[in-house]
Amino acid sequence: MIPKLPFLSLLGWWIAGSIAVQAQKRTIDQKVDSVLRLMTLDEKVGQMNQYSGNWAQTGPITGDDDKLQEIKEGKLGSMLNINGVRHTRELQQLAMQSRLKIPLLFGQDVIHGYRTTFPIPLAEAASWDLTAIERSARIAATEAAAGGIHWVFAPMVDIARDPRWGRIMEGAGEDPWLGAQVAAARVKGFQGTGLGHTDAVMACVKHFAAYGAAIGGRDYNSVDMSDRTLWEVYLPPFKAAAEAGAATFMNSFNDLNGIPASANSYLQRDILKGKWKFTGFIVSDWGSIGEMIPHGFVKDNYDAARAAIMAGNDMDMESRSYTKNLARLVKDGKVPVERVNESVRRILKKKFEMGLFDDPFRFCNEERERRVLNDPEHRKSARDMARKSIVLLKNQDQLLPLRTNVGKVAVIGPLAKAKMQMLGFWSTEWPDSDYIVSEWEGLRNKLGAENKLIYAKGCGIDDSSRANFGEAISAARQADIVIVTVGESRDMTGEAKSRSNLHLPGVQEDLIRALYETGKPIVVLISAGRPLIFNWTADHVPAILYTWWLGDEAGNAIADVLFGDYDPSAKLPVSFPRAEGQIPIYYDHFNTGRPALNDSDRFYRSAYNDLSIYPRFAFGYGLSYTSFSYSDLRLSSKSLDAGQKITVSFKLTNTGAYAGEEVAQWYLKDEVASLVRPVKELKGFSKVMLRPGESASVQFIIDQEKLSFYNRQLDWVAEPGTFELMIGSASDDIRLHSKFELRK
Repeated sequence: MIPKLPFLSLLGWWIAGSIAVQAQKRTIDQKVDSVLRLMTLDEKVGQMNQYSGNWAQTGPITGDDDKLQEIKEGKLGSMLNINGVRHTRELQQLAMQSRLKIPLLFGQDVIHGYRTTFPIPLAEAASWDLTAIERSARIAATEAAAGGIHWVFAPMVDIARDPRWGRIMEGAGEDPWLGAQVAAARVKGFQGTGLGHTDAVMACVKHFAAYGAAIGGRDYNSVDMSDRTLWEVYLPPFKAAAEAGAATFMNSFNDLNGIPASANSYLQRDILKGKWKFTGFIVSDWGSIGEMIPHGFVKDNYDAARAAIMAGNDMDMESRSYTKNLARLVKDGKVPVERVNESVRRILKKKFEMGLFDDPFRFCNEERERRVLNDPEHRKSARDMARKSIVLLKNQDQLLPLRTNVGKVAVIGPLAKAKMQMLGFWSTEWPDSDYIVSEWEGLRNKLGAENKLIYAKGCGIDDSSRANFGEAISAARQADIVIVTVGESRDMTGEAKSRSNLHLPGVQEDLIRALYETGKPIVVLISAGRPLIFNWTADHVPAILYTWWLGDEAGNAIADVLFGDYDPSAKLPVSFPRAEGQIPIYYDHFNTGRPALNDSDRFYRSAYNDLSIYPRFAFGYGLSYTSFSYSDLRLSSKSLDAGQKITVSFKLTNTGAYAGEEVAQWYLKDEVASLVRPVKELKGFSKVMLRPGESASVQFIIDQEKLSFYNRQLDWVAEPGTFELMIGSASDDIRLHSKFELRK
């Protein structure tokens, strides 16, 4: 017997059934158009809106009745901050009550892990290990997808040359070439073998564009730069991510040369959707369309919605500008309906590609969620990624690695027993902090007994009290080795976490001084989300490890490096300043007509009278427990014509006592060009593992693409001339030089 249903319900099911039948026979574009033809204007506008839920929900989806009603009416396209398959299923079931039953997209800020927290992205970039970075994103995607998430708001690919800017922790540092490689690796990791698989999520490349160049390092601040700087420095990682197949892009909060990114048609229509032929969709950042009002760019949300949609912004995250104004703008003749249709097509296409029209609940499998979120292999990968991210900054007299029979070890500092601090900013917090391995626990695990360790907190992270210095000094005097763990708190670096003072907070460096006076050998661990300034420590303490924020396996990874079970191989992806007065500071600067040749060369030179012009630690810098020599540089030719290539080779030898990996970097300098060129530019690297005494031949190719740059007309060209080739262990540690010529 056919159940008696209201006519409208029968009509809705008939329409949905018709869509499903047609979908099996048509291409995705045809499927999208078949749905679009059935949609009302209000339903189209609904697809262009994203609302936030409650990340911390543990019970049924309740409250917020207006929002739930919009879902039932098919007037919402996406939600963020919804956690777990139970909740995504409940909300998707509401979407299935709508007339056309168009599924929701669920997004989340999965910046450096979902259930398993990996090192912050800046730390991962320090690994210079693209395979490991891709694997980190792959695991994050697998876990997020198992948790009901379709879409992650990552990778952040903003180039950042000002460590005062808190969001430097989300990116890959200062270099556009390295940033582009990391961006592509993370997109590939998130999206896996392709959208539609239940272990893949849509990547969202952010923040488009130039957000990392905010004036004064103040978050959300204006950006003012030439088109040449935009194209040469800030756009390459975005282009690489688009070429890697990124599904979506997110706008930035800033204005670029006076035009807010959300209404910047040059960025969205001319570059991304035009020159780069991007076929995904663009989402605003949280509320950024409405924020064009305080920018002074639009009068109200009606005007904001018009400016954003006309510039190419497809989805509005949380400002309500589209949902309240876009239909009226179409009816008023201010926005052509085809602009709306274009955006809705892009959004629906991704929903089809994700397979959500075939099965809206395909990412809502509770058994898969339990299994994937408890996969022990993910912890192993997190530990490996964390070890690869630790930078050895100093190791005077080979104090490190330590021996497990070292005797008593004093572990002193405000971060020694911290757990949640190890996660850093932008972690997806879970209630079980026991999942996180503290530095104390990592050392205890390594030494096999807690009675070998002596603990003293010494001071807080950001207070002024020295009251506990005495206890710390007493602990140090009882020990054979002192490990001091200092740095930032996890909420000091991240969004809206700009700092004008980058020195170690509070009295932490005073604590290091006091412990140094005991005469005991000292190792300093520095946890942070940005480059910090610690000149006294760098001058006096014999061993320093920069440990960033390493995630769940921080303690175990740090112990592995301290005791030599893993030889540190990380290299800095960003320059560390000596003082805030040097900022912005980066390695690939231009020369001036009066360049300073060294720090003493200051007479009418481009230099400071009271400060070195060089960073404390340079881009690409990082030590190892072993040593490497570079020799036998060979070029297959000293000249090339258009279309030709030069093969470069050299011998890399492990000349030390430990097996280790070296990140051999190669840089180029265009000596004379129609526009001034940087003093050097990273063009490639090789990460090579060698046993003691072992050598390897390292090769790479120079072609015209590697020699090209954007000229005055923003054409990508290679000009004839002489180029200098530099190969070494860091941007300031060049071991091999040669020159070659590009002929006409």
